[in-house]
Amino acid sequence: MDELGRQLERIRLLMDYAVPDTAREEAEDLLVMYEEDRVALDLLHEFYSFLPEGENDGVREIRLLARKQGIFLLAAITVRSAYIYLVSSEGIEFQGLLDDGLWDRELLAFFGFKSRAQCRRQCAHPEELSVYEPVGRDLDLCPACLAGVGEEHELGCPVEVCPWCGGQLIHCNCRFDQLGLDTIESEGELLRFEKLLEGRGRIPYSREQRPAFPGE
Repeated sequence: MDELGRQLERIRLLMDYAVPDTAREEAEDLLVMYEEDRVALDLLHEFYSFLPEGENDGVREIRLLARKQGIFLLAAITVRSAYIYLVSSEGIEFQGLLDDGLWDRELLAFFGFKSRAQCRRQCAHPEELSVYEPVGRDLDLCPACLAGVGEEHELGCPVEVCPWCGGQLIHCNCRFDQLGLDTIESEGELLRFEKLLEGRGRIPYSREQRPAFPGE
């Protein structure tokens, strides 16, 4: 069983203790919707592990507040209330009640909110927020590092295109040619290559870069 499968099992076990019987079917349907999406599964696992109100509850919807550079600001709409979570490949952080909006000034600026008041106005109408789409269905997101269209890939992403040869950056030899090395063995060498890459001009994610999967 892969990691997503194991996480699904852990979430279902937590749901047995956390979700009221009257909300179980709806919560289960949501879990099936996101069963292959690691971002949503991280949110659900966090929610059911640490119920924000300390009482039984179930997630009914996940809505998208904002996203940037592979970092997601998501609203978990539950039977009792609604909450904000910050989710990325680095982990997940609970941000409080949706009605309160974001408090952190750095996060507000990062996601383009001019003020907390603006964020709260957007949070006041969760029904107007877009339903969070599983990453695998969203063509505007890199399936590997979750960069959006027009955003730079996370360094080391297998989808990133090399600006020197047009091949896959992690597979071509350009990184060694540019550094004059046979292998990259230190963080300093990696940082030097990153500077060379920035100087050349990194190629941001576009839909055309998305690998073709069976059925697409």
